[in-house]
Amino acid sequence: MNKNLLFRRIPKVDVLMEDESIKEMVEQYSYDSVLEAVRMEQDKLRVFIGTCEDEEEAKSRVDGLLERIELTASAMNRPNMTRVLNGTGTILHTNLGRAPLSGEHLKQVSSIAGGYSNLEYDLDAGKRGQRYSHFEKLLCRITGAEAAMAVNNNAGAVLLILSSLAKGGEAVVSRGELVEVGGKFRIPDVMEQSGAALVEVGATNKTHLSDYEEAVTEDTKALLKVHTSNYRIVGFTESVPIAELVPLGQQRGIPVIEDLGSGVLVDLSKYGLTYEPTVQDSVKNGADVVCFSGDKLLGGPQAGIIVGKKVYIDLMKENPLTRALRIDKFTASALEVVLREYLSEEKAVQNIPVLNMITRTPEEIKQKAKKFYRILNRAGLKAEIGIEECESQIGGGSLPLERIPSTAVTIHPLEISTPELEERLRRLPIPVIGRTVNDRILLDMRTFETQYMDYFVNTLKELHALEKEGNGYEAHYYRDSGPY
Repeated sequence: MNKNLLFRRIPKVDVLMEDESIKEMVEQYSYDSVLEAVRMEQDKLRVFIGTCEDEEEAKSRVDGLLERIELTASAMNRPNMTRVLNGTGTILHTNLGRAPLSGEHLKQVSSIAGGYSNLEYDLDAGKRGQRYSHFEKLLCRITGAEAAMAVNNNAGAVLLILSSLAKGGEAVVSRGELVEVGGKFRIPDVMEQSGAALVEVGATNKTHLSDYEEAVTEDTKALLKVHTSNYRIVGFTESVPIAELVPLGQQRGIPVIEDLGSGVLVDLSKYGLTYEPTVQDSVKNGADVVCFSGDKLLGGPQAGIIVGKKVYIDLMKENPLTRALRIDKFTASALEVVLREYLSEEKAVQNIPVLNMITRTPEEIKQKAKKFYRILNRAGLKAEIGIEECESQIGGGSLPLERIPSTAVTIHPLEISTPELEERLRRLPIPVIGRTVNDRILLDMRTFETQYMDYFVNTLKELHALEKEGNGYEAHYYRDSGPY
């Protein structure tokens, strides 16, 4: 095997850059990025030849240089963030972006945010307005609150509330409610940044009303209740409901704040799930300020939504932190579009993807799985296809103990290993994220999008992703937008 001869067969950079296919790449991308791809693939080819002992394989690699340059140039110029198909069964999957928005909602948001809008312009008065005005009345109508606003996320909402109402003083909170949210952010840390001093009361498992009463001093500026939406303490436990905490706040002239965390505007117990306190319940029970997330059980964009008494909301709107934490035009428009669905609970459950997935019956999911099973079986893939009962979960720090009966379609590859298939699925044009159980890939039909079934199967066939010599590993270079 003459390696020097093989090295000489590698075209020079200037020769490659004059190739017609390379010129087409330059027109599509840019000269600099294509040049970088050329040099990168040349270097990789030299390394390969240096270690390869199979002359035919080395020649084949040299002959395929242009194709690999095109793949690399394409990969370098595609967005890193892409749509994925969720087969995990976790509805609010934090790693996959939590609450998805419907196609119709996205169209409305695109129409508004894709150009100029009246984000901070009052069309009636012909002067500057507030970005909260587009959804504040909606939130008040839905929740019964006097006023409302929104910031970038719920941690930001807690920070703004405490900075506005308790800075320089003390905020009393139950020791059993000092939660940690994603990324190791903890309520005590957020409170410290707000300038409010934390006063812990009660024990980890039990807190009584008398604990709050004894902790109140002349320095107390707020009573904070945190709903433990992302975990549960069970057994010998007791906590003070908001309805009992409010009278203490009113008696002492101290605002009562409730952080609902995931937040929900629909009573999910009507759909067979565990009861989760609604925002309306908190407002009705007298909480002065309530905050919750927008991209969890609400089913909207990431936001920290704040509702409550007007006197307190006005203080927050005037706080300099509001400017740093404010939402943009995409979030404002998406919030309004999603909140309008809540004017009718029936429409909300039907049109908001998160609520629709949560409330779908096990039988509906089973029928969906059977349909997908038939499509996969007809494709003649190198795999054993099956149907299996499983359990979905809410995720996103919401209803942590809740498990929803569901059905999954299973794929057991015959020519490649299951871990290899799992990796190839992640490298598809539209990546598919599932679960690996007992040497099979499980795709939970509660979260897998129906409109992508045919597209997914056709992609598996075209890329030979289940075959030993398939190009599933290289498929990630060809990402596109799928059926839309």
